[in-house]
Formats: sequence, structure tokens, C-alpha cells
Amino acid sequence: MTAADPRPLTGEPIALDLLNTRWAVDGEPLDLFAGAAGLTRMQGLAVWLESTGLAGRFRADAATLVHLLTAREALARAVADPADESARALIDAVLEHGRIRATLTAEGPGERAEFADPAWGPAWTAARDYLDLLRSAPERIRTCASETCVLRFFDVSRNGTRRWCSMAACGNRAKASRHYARTRER
Repeated sequence: MTAADPRPLTGEPIALDLLNTRWAVDGEPLDLFAGAAGLTRMQGLAVWLESTGLAGRFRADAATLVHLLTAREALARAVADPADESARALIDAVLEHGRIRATLTAEGPGERAEFADPAWGPAWTAARDYLDLLRSAPERIRTCASETCVLRFFDVSRNGTRRWCSMAACGNRAKASRHYARTRER
């Protein structure tokens, strides 16, 4: 049985979910792959694979973790600065480890990812997901508006104005802070 996921934001597209394996609580940085919430590195990897639906396809082993950390760094740099040529090169280097094979299934045309080394599968999947986000709506890849939050999300709101990783957490704290400031002024 896999441990509970301790992260404050889950369920984002895989590329952003990988970035959200690093977060902060009360200004203290936490990392799912470096012992957050008392988990070992491999337990953190198993939790992430389970939460993204990749657990049945890929193993939680040291090679997979190393490749995921490589992809996470590449994605972090690319999301922070889309014009960073070296970040794009790192994403491309991760993508070199897999490919899409066209298939014909009982349901019709399909695609299947293939990897020379399956340990690259989760990292490649996250990098490929980032390309899909860039194709669909790159302006909707966002960082939480809270100054103390480092989480990323894909804004799926109708009007595209979501500002917070979570209204229940960061959004509520911002509203409470503004309210407190207004009442102190009176």
C-alpha cells in the first residue's frame, strides 16, 4: 500500500504535478523526493507515481527517480523562463528517451509511448505533457499568486483568471490578510 500524498496540490497535469513535488510550508521548503512528511525518497516516488496514474506502468526505483529529477529541473527552468534556450535543450534531452508509435486498436487509431529504457518513462511522460500544455494554452500555466507559495497550476477556469493554487489555502489567506489590513485602517 502506498503512503498518503502529503502535497497541498495534486491532480494537475503531469508536468506541473512533477513541479509540485516541491512546495513550502511556513516558509520551509519540502520535497516529496527528499524525505518530506517522513517518506523515504523511494516512498515519495511511489506516492507520485500512484497519484499520477503511472504506478502500474513504471517502477519506483533509483534510475526512475534520477531521470524524474532531471525532468523536474528541466521543466522548472522552462516554466520559469520559456525563452531559456538551455532549458529547452534539457527538455529535448529528456524527450530523446522515448517516442510515440502509431497503433491501430479495436477502438480505432491510437498511440503508444515506447522507451528504450523504461526508467525514463515517467520523466518522458512529464516532458511530453509539458509540450501538450504549450500546444493547448501556454498562457494558462501559472504560478500561485501568493508570495510564499511555489506551486504551479494549469488554469482551467472559464475566463482564465485563476490566481491561486487553491482558494481554500492561498486564496483564503490572501483574502483574510486584506480584510485584516482594512479593519486595522479603520
